[in-house]
Amino acid sequence: MSQKTDLIERLKKYGNSDFYPFHMPGHKRQWKESFSKKFTNPFTIDITEIDGFDNLHHPQGILRESMEWAAKVYNSDRTYYLVNGSSCGILSAISGTVSRDGTILMSRNCHKSAYHGVFLNDLKVEYIYPQLIGGFGLQGGILPEEMEKMLKNHPEVEAVLVVSPTYDGIVSDVRMLASIVHKFDLPLIVDEAHGAHFSFGKGEGFPVSALELGADVVIQSLHKTLPSLTQTAVMHVKSGYVNLDRLDRYVHMYQTSSPSYVLLASVDNCIGFMDDQGRGCMKEFFEKIMGLRERLKELSYLKILNEEVKGQSGVYDVDLSKLIISTRESSLTGAELNCLLREEYHLEMEMCGPDYVTAILTLADTKEGFERLSEALLDIDSRAGKETRVYSGSINKAEEYGDFKVRPECRVTIAQGMDSCRRRVPLKDAADRVSAEFVYIYPPGIPIIAPGEVLKKELVDLIIEYKDMELPVQGLEDENAEYIYIMDEAVK
Repeated sequence: MSQKTDLIERLKKYGNSDFYPFHMPGHKRQWKESFSKKFTNPFTIDITEIDGFDNLHHPQGILRESMEWAAKVYNSDRTYYLVNGSSCGILSAISGTVSRDGTILMSRNCHKSAYHGVFLNDLKVEYIYPQLIGGFGLQGGILPEEMEKMLKNHPEVEAVLVVSPTYDGIVSDVRMLASIVHKFDLPLIVDEAHGAHFSFGKGEGFPVSALELGADVVIQSLHKTLPSLTQTAVMHVKSGYVNLDRLDRYVHMYQTSSPSYVLLASVDNCIGFMDDQGRGCMKEFFEKIMGLRERLKELSYLKILNEEVKGQSGVYDVDLSKLIISTRESSLTGAELNCLLREEYHLEMEMCGPDYVTAILTLADTKEGFERLSEALLDIDSRAGKETRVYSGSINKAEEYGDFKVRPECRVTIAQGMDSCRRRVPLKDAADRVSAEFVYIYPPGIPIIAPGEVLKKELVDLIIEYKDMELPVQGLEDENAEYIYIMDEAVK
């Protein structure tokens, strides 16, 4: 009999350790004020669709009442509870607004689930590219004038999908984007997965939710930034430009037929808590954020992304609960800083890029956690300028290509690329071939290349550089990312 790894024991051991989470889920493994007081054993409330507890796929009772109440909280025409995460909402929104074999306009920095929606519906895609935030190598916002130009040039587009905020907290001018999209009689879908807290932080220093700014479908991951269990999300809909019956049909297709009542209870409880106490909590949370950022002004080599980027690079607003720590002026790479924080200080970050690290801050964070982070960064900073940067060449390439300046040429649709006859070649020999796979860094899961696109040499070099920097290159069937599947015919 083979030895089994005990996941529960490993989780318990980790949960009892001093590792502090600056990553999702938003409850930070320590939320005690509401949900966790109500039950300590999830098995006691893990039920199926028994009498009195309704059915998420045909809600007539308590679940319908809860979702109708949530719609009033958010001022939407309909709010869906999602237990498959925001991915379920993104898939449903795409399928529910674009006809099969139709065309969607979406920002290139969309999550991989959007690309999966394109594949499943055999869609054609027109991409709108975010700007670059100079000095940080981060994706900025979507320019409204570029949106209008794209829609004028592509009358075949049936819906528009953008990400706001980005993984790094960058917010586009959604009000203007919605106005432009609606001029073309189209729906605007906003992936607001990382902005679930916006709905309760208005006026307290946080950006305004896309739902208030004219978006037609807004998908939010409660679990990312609020005290709710992993996989919990909501999708809000305004009916003017969206066929609710059609959207409803696809939600039921993509949502599991056995939704967890534990997760549904978490959604209901989270929204209830935020509606009742959230605004006060968000005010206090913002004050804590500003205190942390004030302390970090003492950094010499590590740099923090602040509000100075507003008004440039398509940046309309910035979510300050995303702490972006740039290593560009230090001796460290993003991966090295990430490793130092984990190994020496037991601080687990959300993600690292070539030359930055992202920490997710939420209202569940403690004063002690913020103090540990500031002390660790100041300590690292005191010695971060004393060595030679190991990966300077790689960082330069990441800066050159990471802003999508090298835009892949699309030869066939994603579906055609994935379903084609294909063969496996070494990644280093794949230049000028047509990819049959996705390649992305995860997190955040934004494709560098998609099936059906030409693997330009610059992009192949970039992927190899990312691997050399020990960033998590994923999407390839080869788990070591040494080989890639290409369409059977080479592109010359």
